[in-house]
This record gives sequence, C-alpha cells and structure tokens, in this order.
Amino acid sequence: MKNKLLIIGASGHGKVVADVALKMNKWQEISFLDNDKSIESSMGIRVIGTSDNVEEYIKQYDILVGIGDNTIRQKIHKEIEKLGATIPVIVHPDAVIGEKVKFGCGTVVMAGAIVNCCTKIGRACIINTGSTIDHDSFIEDFVHISPGVHIAGTVRVGKGSWLGIGSVVSNNIKLSKGCKIGAGAVVVNNILQPGVYVGIPAKKLVSKG
Repeated sequence: MKNKLLIIGASGHGKVVADVALKMNKWQEISFLDNDKSIESSMGIRVIGTSDNVEEYIKQYDILVGIGDNTIRQKIHKEIEKLGATIPVIVHPDAVIGEKVKFGCGTVVMAGAIVNCCTKIGRACIINTGSTIDHDSFIEDFVHISPGVHIAGTVRVGKGSWLGIGSVVSNNIKLSKGCKIGAGAVVVNNILQPGVYVGIPAKKLVSKG
C-alpha cells in the first residue's frame, strides 16, 4: 500500500468511501478524481483531476473507484487494473468481519456491515451500511449490496448484481449474474436469469406492452 489514496468519483458513494478511508487512518493524503469539472472539492477533500488523468497518479497513489453504478465501476476498475494500479480493500473499523473471509481488490465495506466466516467477496463490490452476509457465501465481482440487505448462508450472488435496500436472500440460493433485486424483496428460490425481481416472494418483473 502507498501512503496516498485517490478515489475516482466525488459524489454520493465516493463521499462514503472517503469517509470510511478517513476512519481507517491508513493514508496520509486522500484526493478525488471526478469528471464534473465544476467540483473542486468534496467533504473538504480536493478534486485533483478527471478520470482521464488517472495514469498520472498510478505510481504515487492507491486508487479505488468510488462509483455506485455497477457497470461504470466495472469499466473503470478494469481500466485501472490494466494500468497496474494498486487497488486497496477499504473496510470500516465498525464492520464485523469473520474468520477466513476474502475480499477482492476495490471492494468497500461500510459501517455496521457483518460478513461471516468463510465468505468470499469479489472485486470492486459494495457491501453497504448495516448489511449482513452469512457464512460460506460467494459474492461475485462488481456486486452492489445496498444498506440493510440480509443474505443467509451459502448464497451465491452473480457478477454485476444489485440488491436493493432491505432485501433478503434465503440460504442456499443462487442468483444469476446481472440480477436486480427490488427494495424489500425476499428471495426464496434460485434466480437463473438476469432481470428485475420484486415482491415477497421475489418474482420477475415483466413489462407490459
């Protein structure tokens, strides 16, 4: 790890990433990159350029993508990987992490989250405030777990999925890549196809017309 951190994205999610990083007290300097050139600072932290400038900072900074949108986060994360960036894992001191938990680079774990033993979290995931993931689960790359989500044991969440606030996934469930689980939905059966799933129990939302 380097002693300086650069966060790509200075808006909502980026601010929370910065807040967690500050509380970790591991970096002497934290800065942002953001493509909105009207933003000069965020949370009192300087914006020192746009994402087009990232290559200039590869040698001096740890770099992490602080963007909530899974598709955009994945694209930029892969770009900085190819450039050889040092990409940290950021975990809030108030998160509870079990034994033998593994995190992929670029993942952020927010305050109050609980990740129980023998769980694997992929690259550039968001494990948001107060969410819980029980034992032996596998969260694939670029997944966004919203605040208050509860995932039971031995669950697999496919790449690029998004679980809405307060949703619940029962034990031994598999979710396809690219799923979107609506706020408050309860998943009790395997989901084998990408799509939007809502309700209790969660069912695929079919557009009319």
